[in-house]
Amino acid sequence: MKTDVLIIGAGPGGYRAAEYAARQGLQVVIAEQDEVGGTCLNRGCIPTKTYVHSTSFAEAVERQQQVVSQLRSGVEGILSAPGITLLRGHAAFQDAHTVLVGSEEVTAEHIIIATGSSAKMPPIEGIDDPRVMTSTELLQLTEQPKRLCIIGAGVIGMEFASVFNRFGTEVTVIEFLKECLPMLDGDVAKRLRKLLEKRGITFKMKTAVQSVKDIDADAILIATGRKPNVSADFQQAGFAYDERSGIQVDDNYETTVKGIYAIGDVNGRQMLAHAAEMQAMRAVNHIVGKQDGIRFDIMPAAIFTEPEAACVGLNEDQLKAQGMAYECRKSFWRANGKALAMNEGEGLLKLFADADGRILGCHAFGAHAADLIQEASVLMCRDTTLSQLRDMVHIHPTLSEVLKAAAE
Repeated sequence: MKTDVLIIGAGPGGYRAAEYAARQGLQVVIAEQDEVGGTCLNRGCIPTKTYVHSTSFAEAVERQQQVVSQLRSGVEGILSAPGITLLRGHAAFQDAHTVLVGSEEVTAEHIIIATGSSAKMPPIEGIDDPRVMTSTELLQLTEQPKRLCIIGAGVIGMEFASVFNRFGTEVTVIEFLKECLPMLDGDVAKRLRKLLEKRGITFKMKTAVQSVKDIDADAILIATGRKPNVSADFQQAGFAYDERSGIQVDDNYETTVKGIYAIGDVNGRQMLAHAAEMQAMRAVNHIVGKQDGIRFDIMPAAIFTEPEAACVGLNEDQLKAQGMAYECRKSFWRANGKALAMNEGEGLLKLFADADGRILGCHAFGAHAADLIQEASVLMCRDTTLSQLRDMVHIHPTLSEVLKAAAE
């Protein structure tokens, strides 16, 4: 089989690349050895958010499969569009432009690798204990654990800690660093952790786990990060990669071999589903010779705890470390009419600007923080200043006024 573009992996980056490439008039073959939708849809973002928005563990278990199945059908619909051929099976490079998908040999001038990532397991004694699991196995449980120990206070660990605490499970979080959620501003992260502590979650910070045998829990979740899914057959194609940092790419997401691209978690740059989607667009644009204005230096991220947290751009520690002159503005949910009407008075937003007032970053926790950070991200993409933000009308009463209040 010969095609214009071969895509390996049908997760958010892969299926978006297929859809976009087909719209540009390219013939596309996309290979997937598992269910379409990748980790995000089947074992990550979407099932987790189903838990976040369920009132009980039993409801979450029931709704999870319904939501995932519906969205998976939507992805399958996208991949059945004209110009796209979906092949089921493991893909292995034969050379730089030939890939064996199951028993089908596919040749393509352009290949996009979108194989994602998998859970990184730390070298802890007793890691093969049947109580130990990744987020994939935790989401497959049909019986709610009475006591859950989470190793790692990053995004995955904090989201599951918040969810299972609300379901009534006794939750303990163990973290090697001094604070949770290292990408977040330290002040914001600390306040969120303190709030979750008040709700009954036990945090053991600056603590290293030597052995799981010492942990008194029914289930132990390993949430210590993810590693790029690289494969030994990549050597046949000749591009540079390693198991720790993933595939080496340039700003167009092209590898060291012309015509081969790597997008999403497998390049280790920004392990976010929406980053993979935008990287897919950049790679396809480069293939067809189109210019775009995508700002990969401005990448918002959200943590769906309760309340949620989100961030974009630099935090205060990073600004200090870089020796930059900056201004920090704060605003609080407790001063917002909509937040109090919603009984959501807990929250803090920090807005950072340079000497000219240009927005450098925004970090927050509170109800619908992700929506506010998305607005901040849009403003940053257009190099907006605090004075310009002050002049923008915001609907009253809305939580978006929290962002405007920071500028004032």
